[in-house]
Amino acid sequence: MLSPGIVPQPREELFTVLVVDDHPLLREAIAGRLRSMGAGTVHEAASVTEARARAHAAGPCDLAILDLTLPDGSGLDLVSELRSLGWNRLVVLASSDDPYAVRSAFQAGAQAYLLKSASPSVVTDGVKRVLDGGVYADPTVAPLLATGSRVPGTDNTPRELSAREVEVLQLVADGQSNKEIGEALNLSALTVKSHLSRIGRKLGTGDRAQMVALAMRAGVIR
Repeated sequence: MLSPGIVPQPREELFTVLVVDDHPLLREAIAGRLRSMGAGTVHEAASVTEARARAHAAGPCDLAILDLTLPDGSGLDLVSELRSLGWNRLVVLASSDDPYAVRSAFQAGAQAYLLKSASPSVVTDGVKRVLDGGVYADPTVAPLLATGSRVPGTDNTPRELSAREVEVLQLVADGQSNKEIGEALNLSALTVKSHLSRIGRKLGTGDRAQMVALAMRAGVIR
């Protein structure tokens, strides 16, 4: 029983999301897990056409989770399209663990690649990582991406990253700030900033998410 004058507060909406999958039960399961994590508004779509309509009607959500195999088109094309419309946190949920499919998803603009067979805890970890601004690959597919420390820049020319630069990028992918990275590696914030500047010059981008995505696609970081 509430005391007089106390007004119940609505549950805080931490993020909004669009879930795109043509299997209703899977869609409902994902939506339920997202709501338990704090999602307020959850839009659902079963096709590329429906997803486009909802995306244009609702505008960019905080997160989108998309199947790659949809009945009326390619999920990869939808990832690219949403990215161009200002959707900055895109998670691919797929059946395939083929390295080419994984790299293609990140190339299209995804920040995470999860398998439909993933445990609920993996899905939660991946979603949290992306919401924190990081990049994530399902633990099952991450080892398949390992190809060394040569990372293509935006002009597709391979660049060599030093071991320290790889360490810094991995912590960026984990969603850590410059201060947190410095504390983890016993470096000053200024030194961390210098490392990121060099990484940015090598990769041709100063955007943290794009740097991480390039490194993840090359398998340099997980």
